[in-house]
Amino acid sequence: MEKKMLLRTVPGKRGGLPLTLAAAITFPFDLLFFFKLFLQRCSQVSLHKPEIKLESLKEDIKDFLRTSGWEKKLQNAVYSELNVFPSPCHPAAPPEHMKEPLAYMRKAQGNWEKRILKSLNSMCTELGIPLAQKRPVNEQKELLNKWNEMGTDEPDLSLFRPVYAPKDFLEVLMNLRNPNYENGEQLSFRNHLGLIQVPLKVKDIPELKEDFSELGLNIGQLGIDDSAQVPPEFFENEHVRVGQKVLAEQDSAAAQQYVRQGCPTALRADLWALILNISNQPEDILYYEQLKSNVIQHDLLVDSLIYKDVKLTASNDDYYFVFEDYLYQVLLCFSRDTSVLEHFTYSSATPPKSYIRGKLGMEEYAVFYPPNGVIPFHGFSMYVAPLCFLYHEPSRLYQIFREMYVRFFFRLHSISSHASGIVSLCLLFETLLQTHLPQLFYHLREIGAQPLRISFKWLVRAFSGYLATDQLLLLWDRILGYNSLEILAVLAAAVFAFRAVNLMEVTSLAAAEAVLADLSTLKVMPLLQIFLFATVT
Repeated sequence: MEKKMLLRTVPGKRGGLPLTLAAAITFPFDLLFFFKLFLQRCSQVSLHKPEIKLESLKEDIKDFLRTSGWEKKLQNAVYSELNVFPSPCHPAAPPEHMKEPLAYMRKAQGNWEKRILKSLNSMCTELGIPLAQKRPVNEQKELLNKWNEMGTDEPDLSLFRPVYAPKDFLEVLMNLRNPNYENGEQLSFRNHLGLIQVPLKVKDIPELKEDFSELGLNIGQLGIDDSAQVPPEFFENEHVRVGQKVLAEQDSAAAQQYVRQGCPTALRADLWALILNISNQPEDILYYEQLKSNVIQHDLLVDSLIYKDVKLTASNDDYYFVFEDYLYQVLLCFSRDTSVLEHFTYSSATPPKSYIRGKLGMEEYAVFYPPNGVIPFHGFSMYVAPLCFLYHEPSRLYQIFREMYVRFFFRLHSISSHASGIVSLCLLFETLLQTHLPQLFYHLREIGAQPLRISFKWLVRAFSGYLATDQLLLLWDRILGYNSLEILAVLAAAVFAFRAVNLMEVTSLAAAEAVLADLSTLKVMPLLQIFLFATVT
């Protein structure tokens, strides 16, 4: 039966389709639960063995954990949770503070979501297409047969448009204001010049130097010390040997520390999976197949948005067009994955709800739409594209992307005060540029070429589609290593610094954009090192 729905945003709570057992045990805390059951059963059996003594039980359990491999699994599971979930709020703080502590940020995010939903609903109405409907049997068979060749399909997408693009989002961020600051209040020099007008604390160069100390000039780096001019025995060979040892130990914390100096190409896929605690067990593959089955059975309006986005972005990219089929598979499955809803407990965003036609407001007829709660925007597919270079098995590729999204990427398109949120990244970028290149910043501002208007698209996409892939992966190594997106803002400022001489000559926004149009020849690590550690502070 066809379902026509109206979207509404409601306060976030877990919902959507029920998680299967296979899905549930992918979460670390559930891993702890199953381990507890396992221990209980083992203890019941062991009680009847004469060699088991109560006085040595504690040490026996420790030995068992070490020898069975469970010790590392538990450590990695706990470490993963600590990396993902925010620090506990004050006991008296209301629940919404875990999502976002600042009320005006929550309000701005809510208003932005209403705009997105209005755009989606109007498209739905204009085109006369339901938000969700079951595919006819013959269409299901056809889709199943061409699952690995979806890139050859050419559906008519001319009437579909992206729900929003990064430039629309930037306009919203530019209008953000803290209501505690009166309009007549004297603005600081920084706020007066920049596009971002909210008073958030961002780091300066000395603080960034301390945080990113492993990127220092006297420390070996992949992306610099593995170049053809540097003999491999000076750094690269030893770094590879250490990486192999880290993988052998299967220690997530050690892997995260290791990748701060970059990942060897041959080890990157396994190291990232270790950091993200992705093991691709049979139950994970089964869960992916269930998501695939959901795609086969039901057609969603967001499917067309995904098709459109891939066609507009990755399909036209010299690096990523060959992965078109993978992108469709991963993103279509992602849209059906209700486990993604978990991240809304610590995201400022709220998943939209839809109601079956005629049942508006009746909770028993409400579902999250799309099932994962994430409406794709222009460029969304570029979060997946670089990962296709590393992972060629669809279920593993999917798990890596999902974990990258719920750890990092969601912060790039939601309004929050988090240090890795897009608002803070924009403010950090502007502050770094204004502080250390004031003449350049003032010049660009005077000619109507505010730097953030140019760099914003880099930040929202985490530079995907702008840097050469090898350089992008080196950058993402450091995102994983430091569990932070702040390095994106630092790199954006470093790019402007690198092209400063040319930018000082331009007289228009178009000319400035032309100077910065091609970043594919840039080397990430030298830029970061020079900006952070060779800048006079």
